[in-house]
Amino acid sequence: MRFRDFHKNIKIRIIETFMSRFIGSMIFPFMSIYLAVHFGTKVAGLLLLINVFVGIGINFLGGYFADQFGRKKIMLFAESLRFLAFLTMMVCNSPWFESAAVTFAMMTVNSICWGLAGPANQAMMIDVSTPSQRKLMYSITYWANNLSIAIGGIIGAFLFKDYLFELFLALSVVSAITAILVAFFIDESHTVSESELTPSQHVKQLISNYGKVMHDKLFVLFTIAGVLILSMEFQLTNYIGIRLSEEMPSQPFLFWDIDGVQTMGILRSENTILVVLLMLFVTRIPHSLKDETVLVWSCFFFSIGYAALAYSNNVFILFLMMGVLTIGEVFRVPVEQSYLAAIPPDDARSSYMAFSGLKFNLSMLIASITVTLGAILPSVIMAGIILTIGLTGTVLLKIISPELDRRKEAADLKQNHEAVKAG
Repeated sequence: MRFRDFHKNIKIRIIETFMSRFIGSMIFPFMSIYLAVHFGTKVAGLLLLINVFVGIGINFLGGYFADQFGRKKIMLFAESLRFLAFLTMMVCNSPWFESAAVTFAMMTVNSICWGLAGPANQAMMIDVSTPSQRKLMYSITYWANNLSIAIGGIIGAFLFKDYLFELFLALSVVSAITAILVAFFIDESHTVSESELTPSQHVKQLISNYGKVMHDKLFVLFTIAGVLILSMEFQLTNYIGIRLSEEMPSQPFLFWDIDGVQTMGILRSENTILVVLLMLFVTRIPHSLKDETVLVWSCFFFSIGYAALAYSNNVFILFLMMGVLTIGEVFRVPVEQSYLAAIPPDDARSSYMAFSGLKFNLSMLIASITVTLGAILPSVIMAGIILTIGLTGTVLLKIISPELDRRKEAADLKQNHEAVKAG
């Protein structure tokens, strides 16, 4: 299986996502600084919180709309609206005109676009892929995302302050290209019925769709486990980062001395570089292990690694454990995503993806809580709490893995059978 064997929708989405995230990573990680400069730190925090909740709400609507009206229509609407938002942000940060208020409003519009298009994008990737393609597809996607974010973030750190107008100009151009690709080159992957529903019927149908998702016990437990595991990643820039800056003494590393803040930066770089390098080989490594075994053990080492980062102040142990947890990460992600692709029924795939999208926000909430607890509890107890969170998610995956395998096998057989009939 090779990249060129993918459906053209997948190839276009991977290339387009790389370009969008590459430019976006030069801007959006630094927009909190932009808002703090123009509105003050407290107001900036509130504005960012508003953006998060808007994104959550629209995410559910996006999932429902993509199931009801088709993936391409929702994606094209979102990408066209996103282009107008970026164009407006460019104008509002030009040498001739500046408006922080309008810029924030367009940030909110961008959050709306992410909420609308996100579930449709994920569902479309599943629609046009085969079970045998998905591990490689998700590995390449994950690799491309990490590479674009790493390079874009480094460049943005140097350009954001003095070249914001030019960055928004580049982002507008890429957004226009994305809208054109969606409009003229991407195929619709989900056929919908032509039945006309009234607004009240749409509301009832939306509630029914997500009621169906909530009654899928396996999917809910899988999502909860995913939240617990994903919350480990956010510990580095939250509790672990704060702890290292406060507790870790300056110590020699290679040819210079580094403190806790510098160590956190190097750890993040190590993680990103290893993900980019290892993802090139992980899908090519032959092994006879079941997906269940790979998922559970990778989550175990992932949790152990972050627990060590939450306690140790030895720079060599920190770098070693970052390597261990990153290996767990690159094996976990493709398997976890392939399970996620197999669980939802065809007629509610985007709704399931929208619900799964909550993992990011709930994981951030857990990470925020650990920051508060870390101000009260010693690091050894915090490391125990973080380890418990990760191992709870791991054990939960172990418990539900037999049912996950049955659901995945049934979904794979169904899709392969439909492919044989169609071909």
